[in-house]
Amino acid sequence: MAPESEKKPAEKKPVRRESTAGAEKAPAEKKLKAGKKLPKGGTAAGDKKKKRVKKSTETYKIYIFEELKPEAELALEASRLARYNKKPTITSREIQTAVRLVLPGELAKHAVSEAPIPTPGKDEVLLKLEATSLNPVDWKIQKGMVRPFLPRRFPCIPATDVAGVVQEVGPGIKNFKPGDEVVAVLNHLNGGGLAEYAVAKESLTVPRPPELSAAEGAGLPVAGLTAHMALTRSAGVKLDGSGPRKNILITAASGGVGHYAVQLAKLGNTHVTATCGARNVDFVKSLGADEVLDYKTPEGAALKSPSGQKYDSVVHCATGIPWAVFEPNLSAEGKVIDITPGPSAIWTFAVKKLTLSKKQLVPLLLIPKKENLDYLVKLVKGGKLKTVIDSKHPLSRAEEAWAKSIDGHATGKIIVEP
Repeated sequence: MAPESEKKPAEKKPVRRESTAGAEKAPAEKKLKAGKKLPKGGTAAGDKKKKRVKKSTETYKIYIFEELKPEAELALEASRLARYNKKPTITSREIQTAVRLVLPGELAKHAVSEAPIPTPGKDEVLLKLEATSLNPVDWKIQKGMVRPFLPRRFPCIPATDVAGVVQEVGPGIKNFKPGDEVVAVLNHLNGGGLAEYAVAKESLTVPRPPELSAAEGAGLPVAGLTAHMALTRSAGVKLDGSGPRKNILITAASGGVGHYAVQLAKLGNTHVTATCGARNVDFVKSLGADEVLDYKTPEGAALKSPSGQKYDSVVHCATGIPWAVFEPNLSAEGKVIDITPGPSAIWTFAVKKLTLSKKQLVPLLLIPKKENLDYLVKLVKGGKLKTVIDSKHPLSRAEEAWAKSIDGHATGKIIVEP
């Protein structure tokens, strides 16, 4: 018979359970199958957790949003996060202070936290990020303005427009290898741009030439592709200069989408009228605009062309301008391409369609395409397009970049650098 000292550990160490109810009724030795021994100093449940920990023990800085949670839930969240680390040092109090929690719809609060470095899956690449640009859609997602569609869940890491260096490639990758410099657009469903590392689909990643800095490249994806799609697909402008002459109006022309739209439009056979604030009039003229209106003047508020032009298309990058202001300035079959359509824009779109009006409002939904992003990168390389950078911010002070984006008066692109 075994000595009594050997029996005591088995009697005092029940198997860990989700609920403490009934724990005393099920000693560890009764749960183990015949022939299996309880590991020294551990439990069966503990062994399973150890296997999951092996996935990743490295951490990196991220920019994270999370819904407000009571203290009990924070404690559970701390336990969940601790599984990723060999030394679970995060407590519920540390999470509450390090990760500033926010309910959708309230003013953004942010914090730098830690998370595992993501692993690239099939047809994905892991990027060490060098620059990330912000877009209005990022803070609109955070504020809950596009719920229930986005985000999938909280916590989430915002931003999608990135530039960096390939660190690792997943299965099936043929066109990239570690060390390649790239520009990519991440999926809005997952985000991930405000971090040190992110995973991108190969189908939305393009090479970045030496002539293009990381910050310049990061500015291109959403803003550049939106301008490109509005002009080529909706307005019918041919960027090789061929085709009939078109009169184009671009509102908020000094902003992210607007400053790309002016430059791209001038590659085609167009006459460009643009609106912006007084301080940016000369800047927008330098981008190539033929006429520039200060939107705060009576003429600018009325969107009237100084030369009397009627607009074939309007790339509408601003907000708060009703259809009644656009309509008298449009040509017979003119259209307003709204890149941020709200309920009133959708209503106008439906009414114009139902009444068979020749003047149309066209809501724009961006569909990123690799070939178009590559085309924009090559335009920058060739000196035909440029990214104007409003400001750069370190990841540790990303809340300043976020506030500047919400303010809505940036000239060009806002960049965050890890």
